[in-house]
Amino acid sequence: MKIGFVGLGNVGGKLAGSLVRNGLEVAVHDLDAALVQAFVERGARAGGSPAQMMQDCDAVITCLPSPAASDAVVSEMLPHVQPGKIWMEMSTTDVEEVKRLGALVAERGGAPVDCPVSGGCHRADTGNISIYAGCERETFDRILPILTTMGRRILHVGEIGNSSTLKVMTNYLANMNLLAVMEALTVMKACGMDLGMTFEAISMSSGTSFAHETESQLILSGSRDVNFTMDLVMKDIGLFQTLADRHNVPLELSPLMIEMMKDGQRRYGERAQSDRMIERLEEATGLSITAPGFPPELIDDEPEEPGYEVVVRRAAAE
Repeated sequence: MKIGFVGLGNVGGKLAGSLVRNGLEVAVHDLDAALVQAFVERGARAGGSPAQMMQDCDAVITCLPSPAASDAVVSEMLPHVQPGKIWMEMSTTDVEEVKRLGALVAERGGAPVDCPVSGGCHRADTGNISIYAGCERETFDRILPILTTMGRRILHVGEIGNSSTLKVMTNYLANMNLLAVMEALTVMKACGMDLGMTFEAISMSSGTSFAHETESQLILSGSRDVNFTMDLVMKDIGLFQTLADRHNVPLELSPLMIEMMKDGQRRYGERAQSDRMIERLEEATGLSITAPGFPPELIDDEPEEPGYEVVVRRAAAE
């Protein structure tokens, strides 16, 4: 299968890298010509444009920073969609927008898929990230070899839009966990606890989380460089708040987190690394939330493994 990949940024570049590294036939496109050239040197082909890639490829993947960017790219590809063509949206985006674009693709006989990833850039880099896929089962079976090359655990979630709904939920939880971990570490420091010991105590307890096991290390090392910026966090948690508003769910924590992140952007810049939110607490307390022995960047030390479909638990048939 010929694959096109549009968007070679922090996440997209790593996902496309897994395809190229594993020998799949990949054409790439990005507004940054240097990124395209780097992929050509690794064995990919320059795609020319999204329109050209939809003509030349069986499946075109988009991994872009905003719904507006996805709209622009899909609009360019749309005249060239025909039966048998697949559009795979791997961006974190608004559920209603991915449904709208998917309907336009389907009207022309194409097969739309929304398949965002979850698990951190370090796992996207090694092909060990998790992927949700919302699409028809027939389409899922067709693209599964592509998904299992980019990710380890693949979950078919039903119709298009379900993946984007789940993805913004997981990002909401990750960011909420991160802010809670920051407060926990700061209180432990104020209590005189060794932060290296505190890290291990959390990791082995019921209070642990993915955010703690990964980003706490970057906080304690002092690097605070998670390769994910505050503007992206704001997009993600804003999308989750939009879901709640649409369904009349009166959230309390979500609005507070949004205001906290806005304050972080005012202090450190709209595109500051999200882990710099710890500095709000350091400034308020005069404490340094750092400890020796922690890495300045996250590296996935698990070997790359072939991906597989995750089977959803169901009640046993009577």
